[in-house]
Amino acid sequence: MRTTRTVPARPALIVTLGLATAGSLLLAPGTAGADPKPVVREGAPVDDRAARAPESAALRALTAPEETSATTDTRGYPRRQVLSPDPENPGDKSLKLGLVPYHGIAPKLNALQRLGDRVSVEVTGRSAGGHRLYLVTVTAPETTREARAQERMRDLIERAPATAAKSPEIKRAYKTPVFVNSNIHGNEWEGTDASLRIIEQLATAGDARTRDLLAHSRLYFNITANPDGRIAGTRANAGGFDLNRDFVTASQPETRAMRRIQLDTQPAVLLDLHGYVNGTLIEPTTPPHGENYEYDLFLKNTYANALGMESAVNALGYTPAKDGVEPAQIPFRDQEEGWDDWPPIFTPQYAAFHGTVAAHTVEIPLAVNNEEYDELPVAELRRRAAVNTAVAGAAVRATLDHVRQRRATLIADQIEVFRRGAAGAPQVPVSPDTVPGVPGIGPEDVYTTAFPRAYVIPPGTSHAQRSAPAAARLVDHLLANDVRVTRATRPFRLAGRTHPAGTYVVDLHQPKRGMANALLADGRDISDKVSAMYDISGWSLGRLWGATVEPVTSGSLRGAPLRPVTEAAPVAQVPPHGGLRLRLDDPREIAALNSLLRDGVTVREAPDGSAIVPAAARRAALAAARAHDVAFTATRLTGTTPLHRPRVAAAVTPGELFALREMGFDVTPVSTAVLNAGFDWSGTDVLFVSAGLDRARLTAPARAALDAFLDRHGLVGRGATGAALNAAAGRLAVTPVAGDEDANGVVRVTNPGPLTRGAPDHTFVYAPLWFTGLGAGVRVEQAYAAGNPVVSGHWRPLRDGSGGPAAAAGRAAVVSGDRTVLFGTEPLFRGHPKGEFAQVARALITVAQSVSVEESG
Repeated sequence: MRTTRTVPARPALIVTLGLATAGSLLLAPGTAGADPKPVVREGAPVDDRAARAPESAALRALTAPEETSATTDTRGYPRRQVLSPDPENPGDKSLKLGLVPYHGIAPKLNALQRLGDRVSVEVTGRSAGGHRLYLVTVTAPETTREARAQERMRDLIERAPATAAKSPEIKRAYKTPVFVNSNIHGNEWEGTDASLRIIEQLATAGDARTRDLLAHSRLYFNITANPDGRIAGTRANAGGFDLNRDFVTASQPETRAMRRIQLDTQPAVLLDLHGYVNGTLIEPTTPPHGENYEYDLFLKNTYANALGMESAVNALGYTPAKDGVEPAQIPFRDQEEGWDDWPPIFTPQYAAFHGTVAAHTVEIPLAVNNEEYDELPVAELRRRAAVNTAVAGAAVRATLDHVRQRRATLIADQIEVFRRGAAGAPQVPVSPDTVPGVPGIGPEDVYTTAFPRAYVIPPGTSHAQRSAPAAARLVDHLLANDVRVTRATRPFRLAGRTHPAGTYVVDLHQPKRGMANALLADGRDISDKVSAMYDISGWSLGRLWGATVEPVTSGSLRGAPLRPVTEAAPVAQVPPHGGLRLRLDDPREIAALNSLLRDGVTVREAPDGSAIVPAAARRAALAAARAHDVAFTATRLTGTTPLHRPRVAAAVTPGELFALREMGFDVTPVSTAVLNAGFDWSGTDVLFVSAGLDRARLTAPARAALDAFLDRHGLVGRGATGAALNAAAGRLAVTPVAGDEDANGVVRVTNPGPLTRGAPDHTFVYAPLWFTGLGAGVRVEQAYAAGNPVVSGHWRPLRDGSGGPAAAAGRAAVVSGDRTVLFGTEPLFRGHPKGEFAQVARALITVAQSVSVEESG
């Protein structure tokens, strides 16, 4: 489930609709009454658990290729394959609930394919833990020719929406794509079982409504989006990632598989099946609403389908007294705030940018995870799981009936989303007039944006490589998200400025302008809009990924020498003669350095913090340049101190551990428990602490060993946990000041210190800290900008007026001294802000290096 705090309810609305036909596969709406229920936060907003993910999970995530596009598969349906069985796993957490274990899914899918000619199974990739990801398609059989026609129409809808809107073939023959995503949180199991049951019913049902549905729809079921978590009973995958927070970054193979499904199938309707909120929670959401959506079309369709799902769920007959099940709720109608769709990090909100006009998180009611899993009797757990499976099934069936009845409207509105983008048409603000039939629309629901005409991304040059790896990474990421990017074949002028050949241009007159703008724009400071936010409120790749991104608000691209690109131009470069210099401003450059050091290449530090590689190591440098797509420049410098690849002990969050491994560091995860069990510090050069290590909870021997290590070596700390260890160990003389622990977003900073040399002038914060009372020898490496540093996000003062952005303005955000660096920011947050990674890398290298220099001296 998502998690949020209790908020006041909107006025309740009583909705009465017709009852389902007895025996029908597709349930029609039943009588429902909206009774607002409080939705409460589950756990602390700040993740303070130390990451334990194995290195193999990170390696698999970092090296897994993008799955082959389904649009290149022109076979008809069904597309059968026999899946090999997985080893039986008696430890699968699904078994206790009486649900299908992961090892039971492949045999079940084989059996479903044998039931007839409606079910097809494809493997879309593997999870971070190495488990297969299954996509099931249910539709009436198609010849190869018919399948090609469907793909052609799908492409026309996106690529030429104005033409598609007039196409009689699309109106007559296009099959509505529907995507049901299950089990993205591994310990929210029952969506998988509900999907398997519905697939089985659809495979053999002979009633006219089912035949009509499958003749005019393709139904796609992602059976378990998170098999690692399903097996282990964890919310996260084997890499420790919450996959329903990863869609902007797409760091994990499961997220990339879901992204590929959405790009290839272009669903008009999507359900993301979760748990647990009682009564069943069915989106649309509370404000604030994502400002880059075509929200009038989205709200119209999502609310209409939500009413049908609500009625179907309530028609199951479960009651609070008899079953412990409350009536369903719809946040848009029943809550004021706290369950928003502002960030596009969630499955339904991300899908809206790819043409999905009805998209829902559905939270089934009865908790069976966490403490309930451990404490409730098995019989009660299985009763709850059966109720949840039935509720999820009712939601899916109601959606399929809605699709069958509203096919023409859904496709027409999807086409309109793309038409507005391609034409550069204005958004339509929601109101009772523009979205008739949806009650309670008010000014608090109106969120739109002014799209720029285009974005310009300079590519970097051989003389200014700072942004070159970042620009290439950003362009490839845009393309992976189906954003169209062009590149200048020669210099050109736009809005009064001349741009060099090789410049990338993102024209915002494109079908998926919302996706482009959501990724590249600054975003907005919404601190004054609502008191509570559900998750992050700022995420700008334009500010956080290290590339220069320039919005162009006016001007014409007509006649500009721009050609579409399918990938970024390679950056890799090694001069043919002389010594070599490598900047260390980008995670790719850090990874290249670490690969050279791992292979025994002698690398020395330059006065400006860059790395100097001798001419004799040119072949190794060329291999590193190609592997990491970085550029070396020629230099006559020989460097000073030899660099060594730091051995890092890390008590950090999963995103931070992943980022460290992405940069090629030799990392050993630690925690309070690991140190108490007896940790050998002899293989460690530096300790990085941000989560899961509490000195006060260490045994006396573990505490003594930690203190002895810190006396000889160094500490990099982040956040409250890092600052607490710094204070307990008596290292830097500083006073940490905590802002609101819910505050987060993109903030402006200044970078006066050597560790932040070359860093962007923006960073990311979550539960921000700053430092006052700086003692002797403490240096400010980074400071929050003066005035209001918030660019986009949600950061309010605490109830007593302290802890707000005004209090942080001008204060130290990152400090250093005495082999210690402390961060009050979140430069590695969820593996996302790529342009900030190098700050942490430099801190680790510098701290470890200073110890090495002292020992050698």
